[in-house]
Order: sequence, then C-alpha cells, then structure tokens
Amino acid sequence: MLTKILSVSGKPGLYKLISTSKNMNIVESLADGKRIPIYLSEKAVALSDVSIYTEEEDVPLREVFAKIKEKEEGKKVAIDKLTQNKDLFAYFAEILPTYDRNRVYASDIKKLIGWYNILIENNIDFEAENNASESTEMQEEKSSTLTNEARNEVNAKHSESSSKKADSKSKKVETQTRSKH
Repeated sequence: MLTKILSVSGKPGLYKLISTSKNMNIVESLADGKRIPIYLSEKAVALSDVSIYTEEEDVPLREVFAKIKEKEEGKKVAIDKLTQNKDLFAYFAEILPTYDRNRVYASDIKKLIGWYNILIENNIDFEAENNASESTEMQEEKSSTLTNEARNEVNAKHSESSSKKADSKSKKVETQTRSKH
C-alpha cells in the first residue's frame, strides 16, 4: 500500500494517489480527504521508495514502520513536536539501533513518526506491502512466462505458415517453369 501513499514537497501530511495522467497526478489528503492535482514540477515521493540510512545498508521505511508498530503495539506514537532531540534519538535507537547517527536528523525522525501516526489513524496496512509485492512479482513473472509462451507459439505458427507459403510458391514456380518448357 505504501506505493500509493505519497509525500509531497511543500505540503503537509500524506496523500493517497488516486489517478495519474500525462501532466499531473490526482491525490487525496489522508488528513481531510480533499483531492488536489500534483503537477510534474512538484516533487512527490512514494513512501515505498523511502529508506532510512543505517551503518550497514538502508532499511525500507515499511520495515521501520513495522518495528514502530510492534513497539507501540499498533497504537500511535506518543512523541509530539515539542519532544527534545535527545529523546527522539533515544526512541529511534530503540527502534533501529544501527541507524546512521551522522545522516539521520531529528527532523527526519519527527517526520517519520508523523507519517506513522497518519498511517495508523487511517488504518493503512503498510505491512501487507511486502506480501502484496511478492505476489505481484509472481503474477508478473507468470504473465511474462505466459506472454513468452504465447509469443513463441505465434512465432512457431507464423514460421510454419511462412514455410508452407514458401513451399507452395516454389511449387508454383516449378509448375510454371515446367509448363513453359
């Protein structure tokens, strides 16, 4: 589901992607349900594309949200905007102990917690994304295999009919050549 949830630069909150067109996307605010256009010149990022820096490798936001949900037992995070930075870092270290302390800022943690709370308020299941993307990949793979099989079948029929046509043409040419002699 995080592939359809967007953060739009310069706009507060999160937005659900409703439709896309050539020049813009229509999104719906998760806060108030209002639909607005987002033009290509505006920067919008799907939450599925966001990850958190760690000392080893980047961790997808979905996994971070899952850890927060586990810690908070499915409830909203009680940290608010007035929480001191040291408390934010201590909380985040409980969630993701290996986060990169040089590249993850207090503002990033506040934003992440705000996004988590919005998702919880709107009952958006960010954990289903992993299973859904795996099944989508499997379906695409099956579809691709079926498409390749169908393409091979069509190509085989085409080459078979082409060779039959070539055989009949060569027989006609032979017949015409014999009749001239």
